[in-house]
Amino acid sequence: MLESTVAAIGPLDEAAMAAARDLHGRLTKPAGSLGALEPLSVRLAGLAGSCPPPLPEPAAVAIFAGDHGVHAQGVTPWPQEVTAQMIGNFLAGGAVVNAFARQAGASVTVVDVGVATPLPVEPAEASGPAGPRLVAANVRPGTRDMTVTAALTRQEARAAVETGIRVAGELVDAGAGILLTGDMGIGNTTPAAALIAAFAGVDPVAATGRGTGVDDETYRRKIDVVRAALDRHAPDPADPLGVLAAVGGLEHAALAGLILGAAARRVPVLLDGVIAVSAALAAAAFAPDAVGAMVAGHRSAEPGATVALRHLGLDPLIDLGLRLGEGTGALLALPVVTGAVRVLHEVATFDSAGVAEK
Repeated sequence: MLESTVAAIGPLDEAAMAAARDLHGRLTKPAGSLGALEPLSVRLAGLAGSCPPPLPEPAAVAIFAGDHGVHAQGVTPWPQEVTAQMIGNFLAGGAVVNAFARQAGASVTVVDVGVATPLPVEPAEASGPAGPRLVAANVRPGTRDMTVTAALTRQEARAAVETGIRVAGELVDAGAGILLTGDMGIGNTTPAAALIAAFAGVDPVAATGRGTGVDDETYRRKIDVVRAALDRHAPDPADPLGVLAAVGGLEHAALAGLILGAAARRVPVLLDGVIAVSAALAAAAFAPDAVGAMVAGHRSAEPGATVALRHLGLDPLIDLGLRLGEGTGALLALPVVTGAVRVLHEVATFDSAGVAEK
């Protein structure tokens, strides 16, 4: 499945992008007056292979959840059980992501790809079709401690990536016009920092942030943990599956699969914060053309997010100092993406509106 998905990912359609640029030049507005929205809409036309591209709706948020063996190294003060507890909160509709999803009219799918503790709800007890739903796809109960051994075997990493690909396909088949990344996993900014350092080739100091807001001592320990894991495994960025296995998380691997699955189906994927962009680096290593399907929703307060976005060549749509995860930043950026496409659908041309050009 992974190989066939990667093989299906191709470059953006140059003819559709040229048509979108031409259309922008004829719309009743000064050229370039919509700033970043114009190249975004052009790129989405190239992804869809049509001008105008389809409106990016309905939106579907996929929250992948997993736990981390590196939690034992004291990289966060939060207990690991919070991952499972937050899944219960997502399914009950009480998290920030739920509030923002309701505002945006987006569906929420929670995927247990590697939670270590029992969930407070069974899949059958999750909300009905109109509410959040739970997908049981646990590859293993959390990763291993990456400072001691590889976090995952290559087979486990592949299984997680292919879970993300399957979820992407299911959501697109159900009608989703845009996928949004979400994540949950106590301690998951530590493997995210390791992934960013490995793929972007930067020092762990540049890739590591304070996550949930750790104190100075924990922050220094977190940097040391990332450095120790990278020194132990020396992951090769040309081998993305190997990097994910060595220092990644199950939710990171699954998010990489979601991105690949969206790109293969020519559907945009709106990235959330540092977990998402670390996964996006892996997806781009599998298939460089997958970047064409990625839209950077926001700039996370985590420094590694800026490093990753720069490496991907993506500019974030909003910058609000967010560092929550869950898909919250992506949901806030969703109206911007929709607006960029709606312009091409609904704004009159100078000729049709009878407006004189300069």
